Amino acid sequence: MLESPILFSIPGYEAFAAQLAVRLGAELGQVTRQTFPDGELYQRIDSRLAQRDAVVVGGTHDDASTLTLFDVCCALAKYGVRRLDLVVPYFGYSTMERMTCPGEVVTAKTRTRLLSAIPAAPFGNRIWCIDLHSEGLPHYFEGHAVSRNLTAKNVLLPHFATLGGPDLVLASTDAGRAKWVQGLAQELHCQAAIIIKRRMSGTDTQITSVSCDVAGKNVVIYDDMIRTGGSLLAAATAYREAGAKQIDVVATHGVFPGQSYERLRDSGLVRSVTCTNSHPRAAALAPLGLQVLDVSGVFADAIADGG
Repeated sequence: MLESPILFSIPGYEAFAAQLAVRLGAELGQVTRQTFPDGELYQRIDSRLAQRDAVVVGGTHDDASTLTLFDVCCALAKYGVRRLDLVVPYFGYSTMERMTCPGEVVTAKTRTRLLSAIPAAPFGNRIWCIDLHSEGLPHYFEGHAVSRNLTAKNVLLPHFATLGGPDLVLASTDAGRAKWVQGLAQELHCQAAIIIKRRMSGTDTQITSVSCDVAGKNVVIYDDMIRTGGSLLAAATAYREAGAKQIDVVATHGVFPGQSYERLRDSGLVRSVTCTNSHPRAAALAPLGLQVLDVSGVFADAIADGG
């Protein structure tokens, strides 16, 4: 009889891993970690692994986390797990997926090559991401690694409806997210609003119009990722000037470096800010008012179904 899967996480993803373990009926694996005075990280897997399916939760939001994830997965493959599932709720560097000028390092490609180099477990390695900034990124993984880009849509749609009610308009920050937002709006049977921009110079753009009438409506701005929030604030200003009654902001990934969340929250432009628990910053900012939606169930269903 096959034992229940065993689930590990890298630092920062312990809470996500605990929720995923419950959904999968998995045992939480034990790892001893110690940082030496010179900064090197010591890790030791303290759980029995042979012939068990293993799941590892970890984002690639910084280089240390990426290498920790890589090292743990390599050890699990070496010590005999049957199948290896990598749950990567936030794939860092996903905006650096192509070269736009000579000499640039396409970091998204080098990161996928690294994870593709994890030794193969006998029943295979699967890599699960969600709402990647570039939908082509799963094709960057190589060799035996099988990758899937999941969607948080089924978690987000009810939240959109709750925020906007019958006067909901689902909005984007720019034309780059237009197709995605229009698809979600179609499922919600509501209008979609798109910001129209004009490039003034190599670095500056100017918002020229909003694609539909938002006067008196409840506008929910959706973006796949919030970093500094600058684009969101510009979009919120445009929708407010166009007559929006209230504005809420929702993203799958909340990165929020520095004080960027507080700047967005305190802008006076938005009623609420919501993201999923895909990035460790979400848990840290929840006590400050950030609304956080759980997407561990999306990964659990995909793993159970086999993708």
